[in-house]
Amino acid sequence: MAMDLKGRARFQLRRGYLAARLAINSLIERCMGIETSGYVDLQRLGIDAAGRKRYEPSKWLDLRRILRESDVHPDDVFLDVGSGKGRVVMQAARYGFRRVEGVELSSELNAIASANVEARRHSLRCRDVKFVTADIAEYEIPDDVTVVYHYNSIGGTVFEALLDHLIESLDRRPRTLRFIYNTALEEETLLQTGQFRLVRTAPGLRPGRAWSRKMSIRMYLAEPRATA
Repeated sequence: MAMDLKGRARFQLRRGYLAARLAINSLIERCMGIETSGYVDLQRLGIDAAGRKRYEPSKWLDLRRILRESDVHPDDVFLDVGSGKGRVVMQAARYGFRRVEGVELSSELNAIASANVEARRHSLRCRDVKFVTADIAEYEIPDDVTVVYHYNSIGGTVFEALLDHLIESLDRRPRTLRFIYNTALEEETLLQTGQFRLVRTAPGLRPGRAWSRKMSIRMYLAEPRATA
């Protein structure tokens, strides 16, 4: 009985937290003239495929909490996998990247993302920002990408396909690549490639230790292999 009461209390706490965060974000975004908040089910977008998950934006400071200004150099290129309405792309464009790109399956979400970027372009440091409508399972990773961000928008065989494409790109052009994984539910699959090692973690900003740990943001590094 006590456990049931604790469980219900945790549920209500999380529900209240999420509702408050959504209300605050929506108010801020109305002032900014953009719209990235809320959740969008794939069925409403006409996308109901295995391995894909609903649209849910990262928090506004997630990228800042894991990626330092000093990490980014003028030749670095950023790719957001499952870029949705463009919130993380806009965050990345405030760094000194040479190019910032988002790849998204939904053309509807990409249209919203493009409008958001145009509304805030005056505040963006990176001028080369673009969105690609494509299925990540079939998308060839550009060989100049050096930072990849993913907020758990895909899983299973689709996530495995993303890793395959990343490794193929690294084989074509050996380079250092950072993979930022927000809520790393399939970390084991990532590490089993033998290409990536964990180098940095930012705890999740959620109430409760277990929830915070689950929602942490992690950075992994892939480096060119030494040759004999």
